[in-house]
Amino acid sequence: MATNKRNLVLGTLAAVFILAGIGSALWWWLDGRWYQATDDAYVRGNLVQLTPQIAGIVVRINADDTALVRAGEAVVELDRADTQTALAQAKAALAQSVRRVRQLYANADALRANVALREAELRRAQEDLARRAGLPDARAVAEEDVKHAQAQADTAAAALAAAREQLSAAQVLIARTTARTHPDVEQAAAQLRSAYLAAQRASLVAPVTGYVAKRGVQVGQQVAPGAALLAIVPLAQVWVDANFKETQLEHVRIGQPVTLTSDLYGGAVTYHGTVIGLGSGTGSAFALLPPQNATGNWIKIVQRLPVRIRLEPQELAAHPLRLGLSMNVSIDTHDRSGAVLADAPSLESPLETKAYEHALADAERLGREIVQANLGPASASTVVAGQ
Repeated sequence: MATNKRNLVLGTLAAVFILAGIGSALWWWLDGRWYQATDDAYVRGNLVQLTPQIAGIVVRINADDTALVRAGEAVVELDRADTQTALAQAKAALAQSVRRVRQLYANADALRANVALREAELRRAQEDLARRAGLPDARAVAEEDVKHAQAQADTAAAALAAAREQLSAAQVLIARTTARTHPDVEQAAAQLRSAYLAAQRASLVAPVTGYVAKRGVQVGQQVAPGAALLAIVPLAQVWVDANFKETQLEHVRIGQPVTLTSDLYGGAVTYHGTVIGLGSGTGSAFALLPPQNATGNWIKIVQRLPVRIRLEPQELAAHPLRLGLSMNVSIDTHDRSGAVLADAPSLESPLETKAYEHALADAERLGREIVQANLGPASASTVVAGQ
């Protein structure tokens, strides 16, 4: 009786294990073999460093660690005394350049009038000489008067040649240009733009919208160009780097859908993403001290390759992630038609900023205003020299 019961139990257990094995095999064949999963995955993102472009002393810090800053907002302020002084000098230099160029055009007009005057004097002297030299009786005019008339004509001719040379020299300075486009004015305008940009750069604005991290700058600190003051993390643009074993990547392709869960939210929140690229090398290949396998003692270790996954922006906005958080990743490999490596350059910029675009336009507008203010109502700026 006991033997029959034991045989029944063993048979039942064997049947359970067989059914479980068959079920597992069916699951793997129908569904499991189409997925590759790993928990060696972490949230990555950009650390946008805020660095000054000019030297200066920090007088104000508008945001601390964990604070939200928006693109274009001033985060750190530098002392403006030196930059404002340089800007005032550049404004005065541009105004002075415009006035000097106007004087060049005025001088050219005066020299042009002088040439016309010398031409009239030469014609009068030549006519006077012709009257004296053309009389029928040579004794009617003294020889001395003829010589005097000839000398006046020669003098008038020489004065005309000198006037023409002076006009030519003046026209060289303004030829094929106007008072607005004269090289002296353009050089002064470029110096004004440089001074204006330096004055604007005394206010360090956030290049992107994000959260402040790693603030190391302090009020009163003397900073140099290129020094890292703090970092801004745009958490709306994070991604996941999942490290898969090399044996798992046979059927992983770009464009395959991915489901993810975070240890931060647990299984209550599921993220959806897309494979956008596979790493160009393993972590050990890019390590500071790569392993040297050409030794007598060697043990094969399965390598891992990073796979980059883009997350859905709407899901990120609803459940924000932070850099470095652990993720559980599962890639659906049903569709294996995609490429293993990108076959064309990406046309989408991963990160860009427009926080600095307006500064140069404002500088150019200021330069135009100064030029216009120093051009007279009857300026020669609308006339191209030599025409």
